[in-house]
Amino acid sequence: MRNLFTAVVAAALLGATAGSVPADAAKPASCGRDLLFCETFDRQPLGGPATTDWGVDTRNGTLTVERARHGRVLHVNTVDNGRAFLRIDDLTVPGDRLYGRMRLRVDAFPTAPDWAHFTLVEATGTGSSEVVRPIGGQYAPTVPGVFWGVGADGGPTGDWTNWRESAPVTEDRWQCFEWRLDRAGNQVAVWIDEVANPELTASTTEHGGADVPFVLPAVDTVKVGWQLYQAGTTPGTFDLWIDDLALSTRRLGC
Repeated sequence: MRNLFTAVVAAALLGATAGSVPADAAKPASCGRDLLFCETFDRQPLGGPATTDWGVDTRNGTLTVERARHGRVLHVNTVDNGRAFLRIDDLTVPGDRLYGRMRLRVDAFPTAPDWAHFTLVEATGTGSSEVVRPIGGQYAPTVPGVFWGVGADGGPTGDWTNWRESAPVTEDRWQCFEWRLDRAGNQVAVWIDEVANPELTASTTEHGGADVPFVLPAVDTVKVGWQLYQAGTTPGTFDLWIDDLALSTRRLGC
């Protein structure tokens, strides 16, 4: 696993979109017609999913709509190395850029086994077999700590999570995550609480996998939730809450 981006490459990847939210950024109070997908969960009934707007992908995990102080949210629960995803299928993305945003609170991250890694957002599509994971992370016992990192699997670059010490996770606090998949530039970028982390990026030649080109697909499916890939975890169950999920062809802000 390679774990180093140069400052020059990082700056080039983020370009003009890095830094503060653009002046025309929309607030996530409602779902506008210009969005490719939007879910605030406020109109969903309490309990298990009851909508045709998105699907469910689970194994040893559940999705439940619950009340929160600011409205309704999606509670994701998994056991050990289970998974529970909200699945958005049949996306048609005009142009080459797909932006995503969600509000997120994670109760606790894994501290065992060593190198336990997890995914919260996964994108797949046509033109490339890469399963792109812009929001995920890994427990690094050598630091030690748990850190966010861009990752992928299923393609020529292999299975990798390029965790970064500059992006430690935060437990039990609401945060806003944004990501950009730019197929024209073949780049991934991430913002946390409206701040770009220049190391949470990936490109054709700068990524965390095998020394072959990393190629983004034309995304038609996005999964949002939680999956951990190793068994025998500490803690034994994982809980997180998701709100204000949206996909667009422009950056939305928080």
